[in-house]
Amino acid sequence: MGKESKYTKITAKQGWLSVTPVLVFILAIRGYPLIVGICKSFTDWNGMSRSNFVGIRNYINIIKDPVFWSLLKNNILFMLFIPFQLIIGILVAVLFYEETAGWKFFRNVFYLPQIISSVVIGYLFSVFFSYRGPVNAILEAVGLGSLVTEWMGEKGSAIVIIIICLIWVNIGWQAMLGLGGLGAVSPAVFEAAKVDGAGYFQRLFKITIPMLGRTIEYSCVMSVIWVLTGLFPFIFAMTKGGPGYDTTTIDYMISN
Repeated sequence: MGKESKYTKITAKQGWLSVTPVLVFILAIRGYPLIVGICKSFTDWNGMSRSNFVGIRNYINIIKDPVFWSLLKNNILFMLFIPFQLIIGILVAVLFYEETAGWKFFRNVFYLPQIISSVVIGYLFSVFFSYRGPVNAILEAVGLGSLVTEWMGEKGSAIVIIIICLIWVNIGWQAMLGLGGLGAVSPAVFEAAKVDGAGYFQRLFKITIPMLGRTIEYSCVMSVIWVLTGLFPFIFAMTKGGPGYDTTTIDYMISN
C-alpha cells in the first residue's frame, strides 16, 4: 500500500512538471491580457497612454445601453442550436459506437467541418443562401419561386440560417465527444440490455443518455461559452451583424 501511494505521488509530480511549460505559456498569452483588460475596464483609456480610473462607470453605461441587451438577446437566440446539436450528435455517436456500415468514413465526414476555417464555412453559407445562390435556384426549379427571398437580409431567416450553420459545424464535435463518453461505458452493459430484449430506443433513452450525463453537461457548458465568445467569424462572413443589429452578437461588437 505504501509503495502504491509513493508511486502515485511521483506520478502526480511528474504530471505537474510535464504540464507546467504549457500552463506558463497559456498564462503568458491569455492570462496577462485578460488581467490587463479587466484592469483597463475600470478606466477611461484612450488606447495609448492616458488612463483615468472611473470605477464601474463603464459597466453602468453598458447596462443602460439598449443595444447591449439587443446583442445579448441575439446570443441567447443562437443558443437554440445546442439542444439540436446534442440530440443529433448523440444519435450519430451511438451509430458510430455500434459500428454501423460505413461508420469510419462517416466519422471523418461528420468531423470535417471542425477542421475547416470558420470564415470559409460562413462564406459558403452566405453564398448558398444569397439571392442568386443555389438554394433560391432550387426553389425556382421545383416551382416554389414564391419562397425565393434574400435569406441573409431578413432578421428571422438570417438567424435561422446561422443556427443551421452552427448545428452543422458542431455535430461532428458532439459525436466525437459522445463516442468518447460511450467508450468509458462497459460493453457488457449494452450486451446485457440486448440479451434482455431492449430495442434501440430503449437502450438509447434508458442506458446511453443516462450514462452520458456528465458528457452532456460538459458539452452544454462548453457550447454556451462558445456561443458567447466564438461566433465572430461566422457572423462576419455571413451577415456582418446585419440587417442592423439583428444578428450582431456581443463578441462581434467587441471584435469589430
